[in-house]
Amino acid sequence: MKMAPLLKALATYSHVRTTLVHTGQHYDTQLSDIFFEELGMRRPDVSLNVGSGRHGQQTARILEAFEEELLRAREHGEDYHRVVVVGDVNSTVACTLAAVKLGIPVAHVEAGLRSFDRSMPEEINRLLTDAVSDCLFVSEPSGMENLLREGHTEDQLYLVGNIMIDSVRQHLPRAQELDTLSALNLAPKRYGVVTLHRPANVDQPETLSSLVEALVDASETLPLVFPLHPRTEARLRASSQFSRLEEAPGIRLSPPLGYLPFLCLTSQAKLIITDSGGLQDESSYLGIPCLTLRPNTERPITVEAGTSTLVKQGAEQLRLCLGDILAGKYKPGARPPLWDGYTAGRIAAILASESRG
Repeated sequence: MKMAPLLKALATYSHVRTTLVHTGQHYDTQLSDIFFEELGMRRPDVSLNVGSGRHGQQTARILEAFEEELLRAREHGEDYHRVVVVGDVNSTVACTLAAVKLGIPVAHVEAGLRSFDRSMPEEINRLLTDAVSDCLFVSEPSGMENLLREGHTEDQLYLVGNIMIDSVRQHLPRAQELDTLSALNLAPKRYGVVTLHRPANVDQPETLSSLVEALVDASETLPLVFPLHPRTEARLRASSQFSRLEEAPGIRLSPPLGYLPFLCLTSQAKLIITDSGGLQDESSYLGIPCLTLRPNTERPITVEAGTSTLVKQGAEQLRLCLGDILAGKYKPGARPPLWDGYTAGRIAAILASESRG
């Protein structure tokens, strides 16, 4: 969702040649392959096929495999002039480290986001990636402040907006033409969408149980659609919570959805309950209330200006927020500056100018 619009924008510059490397960190068909089809994205030029594993194990595999690709290209006289990484997953930091150790500069898209919670694996990935990148594309003002405070210079930083919104703007009309709602027997604005996947929420049985209880309670007021991430489903089944959700009349469980069906679902929801960073972004652009089940966020602008609210106090706060939404008392929110769907073009212009130089 972040790389597709950037590749499209870079393709408009005849002097820029891109190589798309897919690490294979996300390898499930519904979490990877289908995105290439739905986003109209070309297939990867290089596939590393690293698969799953523990954080350290997976990061090491990606680093080793990507280093091999960089060395292969160098040996054949096709040395990469710059590596561009996006987001904050293990692939982001692993590919960054492999590149900079070989003297290849790195540009980080979605740089500077900070939750200030180092128990989050993504926070470590963000910190390390930004520390050694020399070109930092930032989505919101707090990111600029964080990077300057960490010692980066202004000439390294570019406030360009949120590239996730580019995909939403481009694909929203097509997504809303799908029959996703009718297939689930849903009416626009009369249901909520739930996603959970973060270890802090799903890995501890006690925490997961309390969240399930809160969702079951909430579904008595508003039907909830819950597409299950594979690891979340595994945790639910292992802790015997799956049956509680399955038996709740107001909850509809589903497998992971492709990008377009999921966008169809979220863009017409009454509200979103999530622990996803990306959904905080998209909901603020779409103007849909987002109850974020986390104690902190690396995207403070979605809370300060957008439609997201951090739900830190479990079921009781969730009920209060739901009541406000259903009563029409929830904050309206606004689209943050530069979240206009044209971020990829701004990034591509900078990279293309550098390449020509």
